[in-house]
Amino acid sequence: MNKISSIIVDDEVNARENLRFLLSEFCNDVDVLAEAKNVDEAIEAIKKYKPQIVFLDVEMPQKNGFQLLKEFDEINFHIIFVTAYDNYAVKAFQ
Repeated sequence: MNKISSIIVDDEVNARENLRFLLSEFCNDVDVLAEAKNVDEAIEAIKKYKPQIVFLDVEMPQKNGFQLLKEFDEINFHIIFVTAYDNYAVKAFQ
């Protein structure tokens, strides 16, 4: 079985740990290649690992998840937004 490569981007360590746990328990076909705690780390990890999915927090210090996406000319990965802020839902769908 081919695994789906992914990266978790969230500034909160507990959120990253919880998501990693849930993926390992319920999504055995998702392989977490790296975690990033901010946009700059995420950009490096995406370029290095070229994941199929990025689990992306929206609200982070300094730069947010939407700013991360603007750093790429072409987004060749799927994005799953993981945020506690429901006011970002509409923007995320766009």
